[in-house]
This record gives sequence, structure tokens and C-alpha cells, in this order.
Amino acid sequence: MRKLVLIGLSTVVAVGLGAAPAAAAVPPGIPPVRGCASLVGEVSLPGTTAHVTEATVVAATAADPEHCDVRGYVEPAVRFQLRLPTTTFGGRYVQYGCGGLCGEIALPAFPACGGRPGLDMAVAATDDGHIGYPPPLPTLDGIWGTGNRTARDDWFYRGPHVVSVAAKRLIAAFYGAPPARSYFVGCSTGGREGLLLAQRYPDDFDGVVAGASAYALGPLAGIYGAWVVRANTGPDGAPILTGDKLPVLHAAVMAACDGLDGLVDGQLEDPRDCRYDPVALRCPAADAADAADCLTGAQVAAAHRLYRGPLDPSGVRLYPGWQPYGSELGWNGWLVPAPPFGALASFLADGYLRHVGFPIGTPHSSVAELTFTLRDFHRLTPEGVRGNAMSLDLSRFRRSGGKLILWHGWSDQGIPPVGTLDYYHRLTQRDGGLAATQRYARVFMVPSMYHCGDGETLTSFDPFPELVRWVERGAAPAKVVAYKRDAQGEVVRSRPVFAYPLRARYDGTGSIDDAANFVPAPTTAPRTVIRWAGESLYHRPGPTAP
Repeated sequence: MRKLVLIGLSTVVAVGLGAAPAAAAVPPGIPPVRGCASLVGEVSLPGTTAHVTEATVVAATAADPEHCDVRGYVEPAVRFQLRLPTTTFGGRYVQYGCGGLCGEIALPAFPACGGRPGLDMAVAATDDGHIGYPPPLPTLDGIWGTGNRTARDDWFYRGPHVVSVAAKRLIAAFYGAPPARSYFVGCSTGGREGLLLAQRYPDDFDGVVAGASAYALGPLAGIYGAWVVRANTGPDGAPILTGDKLPVLHAAVMAACDGLDGLVDGQLEDPRDCRYDPVALRCPAADAADAADCLTGAQVAAAHRLYRGPLDPSGVRLYPGWQPYGSELGWNGWLVPAPPFGALASFLADGYLRHVGFPIGTPHSSVAELTFTLRDFHRLTPEGVRGNAMSLDLSRFRRSGGKLILWHGWSDQGIPPVGTLDYYHRLTQRDGGLAATQRYARVFMVPSMYHCGDGETLTSFDPFPELVRWVERGAAPAKVVAYKRDAQGEVVRSRPVFAYPLRARYDGTGSIDDAANFVPAPTTAPRTVIRWAGESLYHRPGPTAP
């Protein structure tokens, strides 16, 4: 663990992490020791070289501080953007993960818990070593992986690590010292990257936020992604469940299960408690008739498949998860085609299966051709283990003082939330119990939230300030507050999300839209692991690179 003094910690606490004395003076930021443009050039790294191609000063705006905008790449092609505050740097570095199959650099934002008087953080992001091309979105394109071992491995595991090394070298060159604390924040593929970094590169970051992690890469991108599309595709190639039927199904689920947590509030605290059978919605004339307020027999069967998750012909589970109750409205545009792109799950799974998921030189597959068999499951394993973040051995990360926050939306339509809990349950078993794991790793399950954000009743969740407090002050987070905001950005609901296995319970007084009126209560669902075909993968660590 680094021992450098963190400039501005007390005032960062004042802005984003808790109260500080009103009279506290605003400290100066860490000044650069060289000019921004002087960063252009080569940077020697262990086993490779980074190249800074551009470095320009960007004026301050209402949202961002003045900063040195650094662009470059780590050989052979891992592009990155690093933003270095010129007058307000407080000693922290934040690196962001990417989404889907990556292929573009998302502008790295300066965190809300930074900024004067708390001082700002250096921030960076990467495309993971390739450029994606439409249609329909760059992050769904997998053509770059065809026959390209280097590009695959940069995406699987190498890219985020080498960018972290390069960014810290550049921070040290610009300010005269490396960052005092380093953090990684990501969701989906970014969540997989964060978890993988804690497992394989435990000294890269002091704290990691891994949201909705795609940790079981091969089974998720190859098997599960194809399953949700095929489960809803009829013999004629058309979708079985259509967008107009999803509100009907969702309303029936909520009517049956919303009150199971003791409060009818439009959200399910834990969808595992729901046992709704969509056969109750079957149209009276079955497949012979269809109506706006019911499901045909084929639509009922499709819903059953989606709630069940992928199985092989013998009933062996091929992924530790399924579509959660309460997520139905999120299916539109993900597994049910909708304008402007169609079904995004189909593009993502096809990109993986056609170009990335199978060993180079072997036959590939597609959403249309994949068989849900152990044979195809195991064919995906050799490449999958290179990018999986499934290792249960976090001992080096824990010993170095690292802290990990896992989180997942309970209505995630893209990555099953129960898979995150399966990983966490296995981790607690390896560690010798929940108490041991919670000393360094905690998980938060957000009711009603879709994939990495948005939702019906809660739309925003940011555990990063709690991670900073945990790393720098030793205050383990017992809860993180989630919010729903209206179109004007005003908060219309706040709810505490307690560290699993606790959930929120209404205390019986005051508004149900105010987090202050909720207390922790134990979850009622059993804390057990899921039996599935990939259980051996938790004990197969992937490769690393210098």
C-alpha cells in the first residue's frame, strides 16, 4: 500500500465524503513540475512502450477543471486518454472501464466527489486495444478479434493493466510523484476488468468498483447472450414476445410480487422471492387468438425460458443466472427488437461468437448456429478463461489493503444479477465466512435498476465516494443511497442499499421515497451457490502480462 501523503484529503471529505469544519482552509493543488506539451514522446514500461501523441491544455469549464489532455497508446495499439488537472490535483488517480466489446474511448469524467475545494483527480480510459466499427455501435463490433491474438488478449486482460502503468508513469512525470491512491471504476465489461485487475494485478489499484461484472466471459457472451435471443425467436425468425406485451407481463409480475417485501412501492427488494408463473396470463384461446392484455401460448413458453436461463438438453445449467422478475420492461431493445438498433443482445453475442469466442483457427459460430450443449460450452472455454474474472483467490489484493465494491441492479436485463451473488457466495466460502470477506469486499444489490443504470424506480447509484472513504479512512460502507431523478434532475426517490445480505425495510413512518425512513433487514432468500457447468472455471486463473 502506498504511503504518500494525500493532499486535500480533509477537504475532499468536506465535499463528497462527509462534513468538515466550515473554517477549513482550501489547500493548494499539487502543481505540475513540467509543461503539458513536454509529455509528448515515448515512455518506457515493463515489457513495452507507451507513446504520447498529443498533450494539450484544456481550459476550465463549469463541469471540468483546467487540465492537460493527454492522448496516446501503449504498444501495439492500446489507445488511452488521460486528463491531468493543472492547478487542482489532489493526488488521486481514477481509471474507468469500457463496455461491451470496447473499441472506443469514452471520455473519462472527473468524479463528483472531487472538484474544489476537494481537489480533483487525474482520470483515464482506454479502448482496450482496438477500434470498433458500426453497425450499430462500436462496442458491439467483434471483427477486430478475427485471427488476432494480440488484439484479443489486449481486450481479455492486458489493456487496462498496461494503461494503469502508463498513466502512473505520466502522472509521476507531470507532478513529480506518482498518485497517492489509485482507483478503478467500471460496469459490465468494465466490471469484469475491475474484478480481473484485483485478481491478476492486485497492486495496480487500491480500490475497485465492479458493477454488473461480466466475470464469466465465455459462458455469458457466448452462451447466455445467444440464449436470450433464441429463447424469444420463433421458427419464422420473428420475435415471440414483442415490445407491446412487455408492460402486460411486467404489470402481472409486480401485482403478484411487489408486496412480498412488505411494501407496495413499484420495486422488488429481492426478485428471488418472486414465484410468478406467466401461464396465468395465457390468452383464453391459447395460440388461436391474441389480445393486448394476455400472452399466447408461445409467448408464455418464451417467458418461461427467459426466467429459467440456459440449459442443455439434459437439464445442465450453462450459466449461473436467468432473467430476473421485474426486469421485463428492460427487455425491449435488448432481447426484443426495438428501434433504432433492434436487439442489442443479438449484435453483442454475434460479435463474440463469430470473431472472438472460439480459438483462432477453429470453426466459429453465431447466435443462429450455436448449440446449447456441453460440447459448445467447452469449445468456448479456452478463449473464455483468458478473459474470465472468476478466480476466488483475492489474497494478494486483500493483503495489500485493497478494497472491492461489487454492485448489480436487481432488474439487470443484460447480465443476470444472481451471477454476481453466486461469485460472492463462493468467495465468502473460500475466505471462511461472510465476516472475513466483508473486511475487504462488499456487494450491493440495487432494486429495480437495469444494466449499469436507469430503471423504473431507482435510476442512479454511485458507490465510488464510499470506496474512497473505505480505502482512505477505513470506513467500510454499510449502505449506499440510490436515487431516482426526474427529467429536471430533481430527486423524487431515495433508498438505502445495504451491504448484502441485508436489504432495506420500511420503518413504517414518513415518505416511502425518503431513504431516511428505511432500516436494514436480512434477506429471506437462501445464500447458496448455483450448480452449473462452469464451476471448475472458478479455479482456473487466466494469464497475465508485464
